Amino acid sequence: MRDRADFERYVEQRSARLLRTAYLLCRDWGTAEDLLQTALAKAWSAWRRVGDDPDPYVYRILANTHASWWRRRWRAEVPTGVLPDVAGEDPTGEIGAREAVRHALAGLPDRQRAVIVLRYFADLPDPRIAEILGCSVATVRSQASRALAKLRVDPAAVAAITTGS
Repeated sequence: MRDRADFERYVEQRSARLLRTAYLLCRDWGTAEDLLQTALAKAWSAWRRVGDDPDPYVYRILANTHASWWRRRWRAEVPTGVLPDVAGEDPTGEIGAREAVRHALAGLPDRQRAVIVLRYFADLPDPRIAEILGCSVATVRSQASRALAKLRVDPAAVAAITTGS
């Protein structure tokens, strides 16, 4: 049986990695913090039922909660009286490359983005990802293949990868 001390240790050890995963799913630090907080609250309420390895359970909560938030979000344009300033190129290059990768990830459907984030950024194997997302390993592989195919033809992603940043 898991107790409060186990949960606190888990949060202390894994919160930075979970926050990074949440950020990669939603692409906004404030929303990522809210997503992680919501996921951890849901995990806490079921903590006694979670097995010896809570990662798949918490990653699944993150992915499912993000998907439910995304479905509910209003996607209309917001009018503004003044156009915002357009940012110039970042002279450091590396930050620009990271932003290009984030932008390329943003162009993927939610399921494909979740597979790419869990596979390449959370370093999870395909069977674990399938468990987290509640699908088959074949589905994970096909979603990853489709996502990588889309990323290969995205000019910004290709430029970021070929510059080596």
